[in-house]
Amino acid sequence: MDFKEFKLSKDILKALEDIGFEKATAIQEKTLSNLIDQNIDLVGLAQTGTGKTAAFGLPMLQNIDHENIVQGLVLCPTRELCLQITKDIQSFSKYLPINTTAVYGGADIRNQIKDIKRGVSIIVATPGRLIDLIKRKAVKLQDISIVVLDEADEMLNMGFKEDIDFILEETNENKNTWLFSATMPKEVARIASNYMQKPIEISIGHKNQSNENIEHHFYAIRERDRYEATKRIIDYNPSIYGLIFCRTRIDTAEVAEKLSREGYKAEPLHGDLSQAQRTRVMTRFRNKDIQLVVATDVAARGLDVANLTHVIHHKLPEDIENYTHRSGRTGRAGKKGISVSFLTKKELYRINQLEKALKTSFIRKDIPEATNIVEKQVHQYIDKVNSQSINDKEIENLLENVLEKFANDSKEEVIKKFLSIQFKSFVEYYKNSNDLNKSFENSPSDRKSRRDRDRDKNRDRGRGRDRDRGPRNDDPNAERFHISLGRNDNMNPGALIRIICDSTRIKSDQIGKIQIGNKDSFFDTNKENGSIIISALDGKDYEGQTMNIKMSKSSGGGSSRRDSYGNSSRKDSYGGNKRNQRDRSNRGFSKNKRRRN
Repeated sequence: MDFKEFKLSKDILKALEDIGFEKATAIQEKTLSNLIDQNIDLVGLAQTGTGKTAAFGLPMLQNIDHENIVQGLVLCPTRELCLQITKDIQSFSKYLPINTTAVYGGADIRNQIKDIKRGVSIIVATPGRLIDLIKRKAVKLQDISIVVLDEADEMLNMGFKEDIDFILEETNENKNTWLFSATMPKEVARIASNYMQKPIEISIGHKNQSNENIEHHFYAIRERDRYEATKRIIDYNPSIYGLIFCRTRIDTAEVAEKLSREGYKAEPLHGDLSQAQRTRVMTRFRNKDIQLVVATDVAARGLDVANLTHVIHHKLPEDIENYTHRSGRTGRAGKKGISVSFLTKKELYRINQLEKALKTSFIRKDIPEATNIVEKQVHQYIDKVNSQSINDKEIENLLENVLEKFANDSKEEVIKKFLSIQFKSFVEYYKNSNDLNKSFENSPSDRKSRRDRDRDKNRDRGRGRDRDRGPRNDDPNAERFHISLGRNDNMNPGALIRIICDSTRIKSDQIGKIQIGNKDSFFDTNKENGSIIISALDGKDYEGQTMNIKMSKSSGGGSSRRDSYGNSSRKDSYGGNKRNQRDRSNRGFSKNKRRRN
């Protein structure tokens, strides 16, 4: 439908015309039909990139009074998304006397308070920063008429459940609540049940269904070939502009460093970066000064970058919902995109799980061989040369001398020389490369040889020696916790720390003594941290094995790296913990089993 067919004001329609909006997307059509001039609650289920901002932004602008008191509130999970939504709403309200401001963590709160005091009608906020403003009495929500929860599933996955509850309880009972989510886990349903009155539900596609504009490819690999396979996919797609997802911050940093060292325009995006560093990376990425961003799930939540060609899963996420969110970074706004996954033999069964859950097909591809990669690179270069316009004035003075130098060479010889220079590094790199597809087929399994395992064990013992003895400071509140994995499962102190830190808000210095056994392990932390760790990790998969975590019957080691156990700060824009307990019986993708209050 054309936007002119809806009961939108002339000023809104004029703004839409300025930015080139003519036809409503499916989610926009359904929401506008229901929300304009109606006081109702709504649950909208649609994938990212389907136009949800206009779906809730336009009816909000149509329904609120044009006064500089806060009447509209949009909650979203990350700083990036917060800024994007604010920019879009400001574009839609170009000709309206409405001020919209963004409030988020990592920026000077004093400046945000000043913006609010000047008078705003709509606030777009991350939950943590909004609570800070409420507690400072800089924001009052009693006049709110519309609350939007955008990407509600991501906010809950990032540990904002209590924050959302707090905020919604601060608003008046007569407001309308509009909830938008790509998936519908139990906690999202709980919010709809507790805070909404007979909401209508609109859905674009099935729950968890993949965006039809995304093509899903997967490659069978050996574990040791994971980086090489990733590199070959990049080389085979010279115009690639995409995101590479890793599970951990360490993997993210390592993959980005390797790519950068080998000449690719790639940078990492993870929770250890400062807000300024993340902003710099994303600015360069949007300007296409960077071709690839290597990111963790948490750091990339809510990213909205136009025209991404690929999403590469360096390792598959543990949740189907996370796969949906990852892949949804491409194939946005009607554009086509490709989602690439790498799986070892013991991971291949996950494809069936994904196909059933997402109601789509995955295409198995062969990893490109060296000749195909070089050929693809050459063809793209030649196409670029052919499309290059010629400015005679710029090269006229040079041409005569150049032609003299090539007077004794044929056209074919000149072309060969230029290609040799241009693709020398590619040819050299792939000259003696292996066929990774044959390597996979010929490999009996992905398990390491005994020699490799013994070497890793010795290395891990060396790395974790100080950890195994425990830190120097003592904490009387420390408790001991048991995990069902040990050295035989490739567990080591560093791996355990990474797993905990990447899945929760807990910092490494809040984990005390660690003891790694052959079949199981122990670690010390306080009860609060232990409960968070159990909730986030118990029953989840680690390299094909299910982690079982519980408080140990033996006494704790009484060891702590510092005295500030439990004093972790809320992560606003990036970071957070998953307070969901995983299904222990599911050895593949985990299903959410969040506790109700």
